[in-house]
Amino acid sequence: MTCDAPAPAGAPQTTAWRSHGPKRRSTRALRVRTSAVLVAATVLAVLLVPPLVQLDQQAVDLAAKLRPPSWSHPFGTDDVGRDLLLRCVYGLRVSLLVGVAAALTATVVGTAVGAAAGALGGWADRALMRVVDTFSSVPHLLLGIFIVAMFRPGVWPVVISVALTHWLSTARIVRAEVLSLRSRPYVDAAVSGGASRWRVAVRHLLPAVLPQAALAAVLMVPHAMWHESALSFLGLGLPTHTASLGTLVQSARGSLLAGQWWPTLFPGLFLIVPTLAIAGLAGAWRERIHPRRRSELML
Repeated sequence: MTCDAPAPAGAPQTTAWRSHGPKRRSTRALRVRTSAVLVAATVLAVLLVPPLVQLDQQAVDLAAKLRPPSWSHPFGTDDVGRDLLLRCVYGLRVSLLVGVAAALTATVVGTAVGAAAGALGGWADRALMRVVDTFSSVPHLLLGIFIVAMFRPGVWPVVISVALTHWLSTARIVRAEVLSLRSRPYVDAAVSGGASRWRVAVRHLLPAVLPQAALAAVLMVPHAMWHESALSFLGLGLPTHTASLGTLVQSARGSLLAGQWWPTLFPGLFLIVPTLAIAGLAGAWRERIHPRRRSELML
């Protein structure tokens, strides 16, 4: 029988979590690779399936309505006999378009407001932040419903609604980053050299906050897709005849109550899996930008 000798005084103490470092890194690498494959498959499906598959996703076949998954219809058919796989691909295409357009618009607005507030300071900073606080006091979904209700149902009213309710976090992030950059020595040197505020903002501040803004845009895409699906599910977003993931789930409620599960399951998976994949890649990007925060989380 053997026993471990006590560690000598002054020897460095080893902790159990360090032995799991390689395992944690391999799990993170597997997550990133899986997310990349899923995002690539999503992009390829959205770009290639509509032009390659010469089928009308609006074609009605009442004789084939609510058929379960089979070789001829891998995802089954909906309540009017339309192929559910093709409808899900078209719905993902619309939802992804809305998510990307809304995320880019919100990022541009939030970056402009945050950079202006951080660069100008003083009363301009206080006024812009009070505007941000005012918008933040209203729930996103309630404000989005109010904005969509002012327009006819369509893609661009939903994009405007999601963009105008999701720029607030980007504005706060960019403002905090600009305030941090204003104390850097090279900014002080530029101001001492006679550079105007506009030149300092354009040449030094904006390029430094672009990675943060781009990361915020990528993180916003899944949120915007879920927001669009919620509006469409409530009947306030896209028209019911337009295939989006929200309208597909909304139109399948009656089928689910009758025991047909596939019209609800597959559009839900098309919404959950791509958004989780995009969020996974964005999380890996965030860890790459902030390695110190990653090391703190590993502790």
